[in-house]
Amino acid sequence: MNKGIWYAVGAYTMWGLLPVYWKALQAVPAVQLIGHRVIWSFVLLALVLFVTRQWKAFRRAALTRRVLLIHLASAVLLAVNWLIYVWAVNADFIVETSLGYFINPLLSVLMGVLFLRERLRPWQWFPIGLAAAGVLYLTVAYGSLPWIALSLAFTFGTYGLIKKTAPLGSLYGLTLETGLLFVPAIGFLLYMDTLGQGAFLHSGSLPDLLMAGAGLVTTVPLLMFASAAQSIPLSLVGVLQYITPTLQFLAGVLVYGEPFDQARLIGFSIVWLALIIFWLEGRLASRRPVLA
Repeated sequence: MNKGIWYAVGAYTMWGLLPVYWKALQAVPAVQLIGHRVIWSFVLLALVLFVTRQWKAFRRAALTRRVLLIHLASAVLLAVNWLIYVWAVNADFIVETSLGYFINPLLSVLMGVLFLRERLRPWQWFPIGLAAAGVLYLTVAYGSLPWIALSLAFTFGTYGLIKKTAPLGSLYGLTLETGLLFVPAIGFLLYMDTLGQGAFLHSGSLPDLLMAGAGLVTTVPLLMFASAAQSIPLSLVGVLQYITPTLQFLAGVLVYGEPFDQARLIGFSIVWLALIIFWLEGRLASRRPVLA
């Protein structure tokens, strides 16, 4: 099997198993976890750039006003996405987080139409409408919007939209984004420590190790994904991405016993059907002969 496929499967599997990691840190407030994720990710990414002798090239590429402003916007979106996700996992909403990442590809396509003037084939509109119907059904069934799922899909979709036109690649981009958040993150954690509410170095050796390890679980799958994206077709990357929300969903239902009643089954099934139709339409379109 192509090495790129293994990298992609590995990256998406690691992302899919992240709920297990964050559950092990359930006693630590989500905001502090995000602070550690930012700090240790930046430290590790900076180390990668130093070891590979890319630090000077990174500084030349990153330290311009336009680049800083673009990646500041993406950094804020990334931090909000991480915060909602970690909070939701530890508040027993893993199933709803998985819904957000099932919806995200279709939302990203819609954003491409609205903001990048991309054109959709007629049959591509149907699964987008079907997914919206699934969300509407869940809203009616439970009397409120599935805000966790929609917030995750919107923040990550908008993050992807910005990154699509951002000047830096994934490695340099995430390094700059975590670097921009580094000072606020470390300042917040130091402030919490002065209040006697800091978790790091006060929760035991295993939680401390896991908090520091947040950098690894963030950067390793990213680097694997970047390698995969360079060596396998984007269409295959698109199919494999559903490993992540599928594992999240299974973890929520089978491992942590989150409720999945008939109403959720119907709503999720509508979204899953939309994704299947979207994928099949794309496959069929790619096989049609191009007319001169």
